[in-house]
Amino acid sequence: MLLESIRTVTDLRRIDPRELPLLAEEIREYIVDVVSANGGHLASSLGVVELTIALHRVFKTPADKIIWDVGHQSYAHKILTGRREEFRTLRQFRGLSGFPKRNESPFDAFNTGHSSTSLSLALGEAVGRDLKGEKYKVVAVIGDGSLTGGMAFEALNQIGHLKNDLIIILNDNEHSISKNIGAFPAYLLRMITGSLYNRLRKRSYEIIKKIPKFGGRMYDFFYKMEAGLKGILLPGHFFEQLGIRYFGPVDGHDIALLENVLKRLRGINSGPKILHVITRKGKGYRPAENDPAVFHGIGPFNRETGQQISGYRLSYSELIGKTLAEISRKDKKVIAITAAMKLGTGLYEFEKKSASRFFDVGIAEQHAVTFAAALASKGFKPFVSIYSTFLQRAVDQIIHDVALMNLPVKILVDRAGIVGSDGETHHGVFDIALLKSVPNLMILAPSGGAELRDMIHFAVRYNEGPLAIRYPRGNSVDALALDRRPGEFSPGKIAVVKKGRDITVLALGDMVKTALELDELLSREGTSATVVNILSVKPLDVAGIEREVSRTGFFITIENGAVTGGVGELILASLQGDLRGKCLFLAGFPDSFVTQGGTGELFRLHGLDAESLAGRLQPALKSLKRHEKRKTTRRPPRR
Repeated sequence: MLLESIRTVTDLRRIDPRELPLLAEEIREYIVDVVSANGGHLASSLGVVELTIALHRVFKTPADKIIWDVGHQSYAHKILTGRREEFRTLRQFRGLSGFPKRNESPFDAFNTGHSSTSLSLALGEAVGRDLKGEKYKVVAVIGDGSLTGGMAFEALNQIGHLKNDLIIILNDNEHSISKNIGAFPAYLLRMITGSLYNRLRKRSYEIIKKIPKFGGRMYDFFYKMEAGLKGILLPGHFFEQLGIRYFGPVDGHDIALLENVLKRLRGINSGPKILHVITRKGKGYRPAENDPAVFHGIGPFNRETGQQISGYRLSYSELIGKTLAEISRKDKKVIAITAAMKLGTGLYEFEKKSASRFFDVGIAEQHAVTFAAALASKGFKPFVSIYSTFLQRAVDQIIHDVALMNLPVKILVDRAGIVGSDGETHHGVFDIALLKSVPNLMILAPSGGAELRDMIHFAVRYNEGPLAIRYPRGNSVDALALDRRPGEFSPGKIAVVKKGRDITVLALGDMVKTALELDELLSREGTSATVVNILSVKPLDVAGIEREVSRTGFFITIENGAVTGGVGELILASLQGDLRGKCLFLAGFPDSFVTQGGTGELFRLHGLDAESLAGRLQPALKSLKRHEKRKTTRRPPRR
């Protein structure tokens, strides 16, 4: 196999160009094999195999920098840059990351994972290079989806203004700007990337600029005329108006063509350039080609059929989608908003029932929140569903555009807590720390499907201000929750799940299940625990918590989130002084970024599984029992 002969990019550059299509096929087969076993972002990576080969053959990586936006599409890049064998550990605990990582390889220029960052990074890299007087190329690869993010437009604006030498690859794999290239545009592309044309162009503009008095205006006139002509014959007029030279579109699966065009662009040493490449998501694997949205991010699946390998249970996201869809049929004021995550957030169910009140705003979390604020001001009931890790981008909008005006926007914080194999960039562990200090904002956390459904129905009725409901990733909801009649939910009230005498375990959200498992382990040693479901971070039921804590010797808190700034710290700060002394520890994720791995592995690694918690508690509980025993056996004082 050709692929087995490639250990470094040097080996890649030695391959006969006629063999490259076969190499692309082998890479695709390898990617499908690994992702079918480990899960991952398949469709995007399959779509850029030829582009990746061409980039590493034309550019002198890692000296030249390739910056992948998001990084969903970086699998071929990893395979070709010395990580072929390690690729089998993709997304596994202590294995290869599913995204570019600087500490993994010098070929990974930056850590990525969130969208629309590549252009800002590329410009910063290019400006830093030029200030230091260094000579290398900077290439940013950004998809048409990521280009919808506002940060990308902010970067484009400055790129066109500063005019540093860099190359942008626009990977158009959804709705191509121009579906048919045609003969004349193809000829024009060859001409405008040619060295003779670009030498004459540069020299002509230099002469025009030097014409006394009128040079500046003549330059502007001819530049705009050239851009206008290209706008008629080729797409990309928008980029030209920003001051970024546009080239394309080209077939992103023709390696010879890609290499030819990239070599020409590499030789144009002045100003920013954008190459528009047309690719097909999921190319080479029929199930992914037919349904790229499903294969965007997928768990382990049967390679032959494309079917996921897992027992099906209703996910929290699906429960949200079905519940809101059901409510929307009766309440015409309910609106659902997502930021390019219709499938992931379960809101496709809402779209089926109430399409006119469903809005996918693209990769634009800031806009989604402020858009919802205006809708709430008009008397509607907007539900904005965003993954916790992406909601970080909209904290200012939550504060300034929602909470400050006390508008009843309902924020659904999906994937709260650790998410497993996607790792540091996708864990949702900071939402409580970021949101709990925001005035007017209610924060709720269900421990299961029935509570989540009750909270959704409460949110529909609640119009006194904004609220956020955080819930974890996972297929762990009993489907019967959908058939259950919604119960009444009152914010600011704890639920005592189980009564005990020795220790109080205050648990938030999905950690209630862990608290019950902990109680079972402790009971084997003769220790009885009170398990409290916190339910409401804001308002916090301080009186209820103090009541339960005062009944036992000690207490701990458990949360699936960062312990720094988390609900445990909030509880500790809210209790009366004498009760604070009963706290043994606050259990949560430490003040460091959590690596990738299975959720069970990560909970064990950070001492958040029932067994680890029991191990931490046993010494203190034994000490308590010895102390109580001494008190009961102490002789009464003599009279």
